[in-house]
Amino acid sequence: MGSNVVVQAIAAMLALALYFLPSILADRRKRHDVLTLALFNACLGWTGFGWLLALYWSLQPNPPKNVAGEIVETRKLVRMREFSSALLVRVQRRATARDRREK
Repeated sequence: MGSNVVVQAIAAMLALALYFLPSILADRRKRHDVLTLALFNACLGWTGFGWLLALYWSLQPNPPKNVAGEIVETRKLVRMREFSSALLVRVQRRATARDRREK
């Protein structure tokens, strides 16, 4: 009788580990949104589809912490590159015009 209880306890632990596998993977992968994912997994994992979504979510790369800030920084970089390119073209045009006048 005692071995049956041990087997059932091990089976229950394995079932829980399998059920929360997406949450465990998210924690191991150091996801920033592990709590949200774990709650999603706990609430909707029983549907099967919810468990697959949680698994997919846990395997995705970490989202940026400050999406708005990164967008602003990217826009600044793009504007700086455009300005630098336009400035370089203008300098080259002036140099070409000056060379033509000197000849």
